[in-house]
Amino acid sequence: MELWQLDATDLARLIRTGRASAREAVQSCLSRMDSVNPALNAVVRRMDDEALAAADAADAARARGEALGLLHGVPVTTKVNVDQKGHPTDNGVVAYKDLIAIEDSPVVANLRRAGAILVGRTNAPAFSMRIFTDNALHGCTLNPLDRAITPGGSSGGAGAAVASGICSIGHGNDIGGSIRIPATCCGIVGLRTGFGRVPAVNFSSPGGRPMGGQLMSVQGPHTRTVRDARLALAAMSHGDRRDWKWADMPLQGPPPVRPIRVALVPQVPGGSTHPAQADAVRTAGRHLAAAGYHVEEVLPPDIPRVVELWHRVCVTDVFSGLWPLMQQVGDPDGQASMAAWLAAHPPTDLAGYIGALTERDALQMRWMAWFEQWPLLVMPVLCDLPPAQRSDLTAEGQVATLASMRSSLIAPMLGLPGLAVPVGRHGRLRTGVQIMATRWREDLCLDAGETVEAGEGIVAPVDPA
Repeated sequence: MELWQLDATDLARLIRTGRASAREAVQSCLSRMDSVNPALNAVVRRMDDEALAAADAADAARARGEALGLLHGVPVTTKVNVDQKGHPTDNGVVAYKDLIAIEDSPVVANLRRAGAILVGRTNAPAFSMRIFTDNALHGCTLNPLDRAITPGGSSGGAGAAVASGICSIGHGNDIGGSIRIPATCCGIVGLRTGFGRVPAVNFSSPGGRPMGGQLMSVQGPHTRTVRDARLALAAMSHGDRRDWKWADMPLQGPPPVRPIRVALVPQVPGGSTHPAQADAVRTAGRHLAAAGYHVEEVLPPDIPRVVELWHRVCVTDVFSGLWPLMQQVGDPDGQASMAAWLAAHPPTDLAGYIGALTERDALQMRWMAWFEQWPLLVMPVLCDLPPAQRSDLTAEGQVATLASMRSSLIAPMLGLPGLAVPVGRHGRLRTGVQIMATRWREDLCLDAGETVEAGEGIVAPVDPA
């Protein structure tokens, strides 16, 4: 087996014990990138020389007997919308192609601190605002499972890179599904961390973020195994007080009452759910029940209202800030997609915006109380199958896309963690579920995810379709 085929846990162990070098690991992944990236366009900025120099430094550190980080020598990618020193934070926008970061974002610094070797920057849609990873600066990223289907977004480059074996860990971020949706579209694992878990600040954009971004956007990993998601979480979550949202909370919470109660939502209120996605939820439930979890089909509070409030807050934020900027410097597809979104969910006035944030607080309290009875929730990542490329550019297509996404909007609106895990298949594509828990309980999601993974099998890298 070649090194690029290994997950990060095994690769880090080989490097730590001297059975492989960091240089060999990086060379293996760069060779895999040579083979598959031209067919995918997942990595849009390569860093071969920089990565090989960092690998040599990592090997020298091991030879000197220095303490090694969790990801020592492991190749990792970062998304083009997060600051990485010496590289553009272009966010898929031509106007920002020369916006060079002078300092790492804390999440990137944490990956370096853990010993990861940064090998490339992965693609995103313009301003990271679609689940279709295409932009005028870098072009379109293709899904390694099916070229005609979106790889997801906005972290579609990361999802495609991990699925195809370019790296074992791909950094992403998520405000409305941007980690979990690429994970399910590409058939891999994706962890949306909870609010305040992973520090992240883009020093290249000192002007602050709208309220929706402050409350909902988080950082997290794409991986092919759940244990790698756990490993990446431990690396990414090291504290940095410059991010006011970061909280010093343990990664392992108190044991819940057993058997752990799991609520299944195979049919998501607010629209139709594709039978294959509903079947995936019930299959995940059977895996969990076989392992001793108590599983029932139970609805949490007011799902349609949570979804509507996500749109109300985010659309109003976008209309007042990002939409004028998109019209000025965005690409035509990004403009068409955003215009269709604004038409489907018009912005509200100040009273409506404040009311939405107030109601969000009330819903959070109701959901926190509900999680006391049901510590885990399993539902689809997407309610429909992953859509065809560019299908959000018409009013009808965008409405269908947003309806499918509704199950992914709940976790960001309420500040919750969510783990996407592939379950089942539909033709060449994987179906999948997200496992959600209350705040600070990524560990419960990961524990359950490992149980589901044991029933489904480990994801192997794929060659582009």
